[in-house]
Amino acid sequence: MVLTENPVINRIRASLREQTRANIHEVTFHAMGTPCRMLFRATPQLASAFSSEALCWVADFEARYSRFLPDSLISRINAAAGQHWVETDPETDRLLALCHELNFITQGVFDPTSLPLIRLWDWKANPPRIPEDEAIAATLRLVGWRKLQRAPGKVFLPEPGMALDFGGVGKEYAVDQVSALAVARGIADVLVDFGADVRVQGTPPEGRGAWHIGLQDPKQPSRCWGSVAVQNAAVATSGDYLRCFTANGRRYGHILDVRTGRPVENGCLAVSIISPSCTRAGMLATTAFVLGPQAGLHLIDSTFQAEGCIITEQNRLTSKRFYDHFVS
Repeated sequence: MVLTENPVINRIRASLREQTRANIHEVTFHAMGTPCRMLFRATPQLASAFSSEALCWVADFEARYSRFLPDSLISRINAAAGQHWVETDPETDRLLALCHELNFITQGVFDPTSLPLIRLWDWKANPPRIPEDEAIAATLRLVGWRKLQRAPGKVFLPEPGMALDFGGVGKEYAVDQVSALAVARGIADVLVDFGADVRVQGTPPEGRGAWHIGLQDPKQPSRCWGSVAVQNAAVATSGDYLRCFTANGRRYGHILDVRTGRPVENGCLAVSIISPSCTRAGMLATTAFVLGPQAGLHLIDSTFQAEGCIITEQNRLTSKRFYDHFVS
């Protein structure tokens, strides 16, 4: 990805906060609509170079793929739906290939063409509105990853009204890429946390051993119900307990099931996944949440190098070796 100056970087830099103690650096900022944090060990010169490179990468990524920016590449792809192909760069081609792989792995549950449904279920509307069955059915006809047409260096959404959104994978992908930037710079010990999706390398600055990552309690989001100890791994959590609304006495969460066009209602409160890749961890967490407790747990158990926990109103269901990582 080419690192270029763009308006997003000024906003990110305005939110930047840095703390340093004995070559241990903590950098916090706001990007991609979420709080971001990097904690790492490095010399002052190396820390400055890495922080600058990471912020530029994140700013370029958001400017390119945010659906909320009208001049972003993703917005231009969506605006051209049903009209013409749009040129893409190698980074976008890799992201689209990754989405294709994840769509296949999840048997269509992960679908980046679901933006029309997300727009239909407008969680920011006041008061919230529940779409009519006819509107849901009509919108579902615009959703379907297999409809998207790809070729090297270009992409096309064939039907007017279709739209892409990398929100289901973008933040986790960014975590993996920024972690890789740190390693490429020679930083051995680093934590990258974008909106509570986390990847760690090496050992924590406070001493040897594993990193301890807290798991948010969906019933009391200001607290953690426990933590996991991990090394060279990622932890991601999916849940609808922070973004939901109630209408006519019924609760509606923000995670949609593209098979029905409606918010998920299967008893899941949150799913946390441990995996070598944050992208994979996030995809597994959301897919398991949509599938429900039993099918979701089967997916986790059948996925190589993945462990997880599914929290429901009454239970905590864990994969076979989840408690090998659980601390408290």
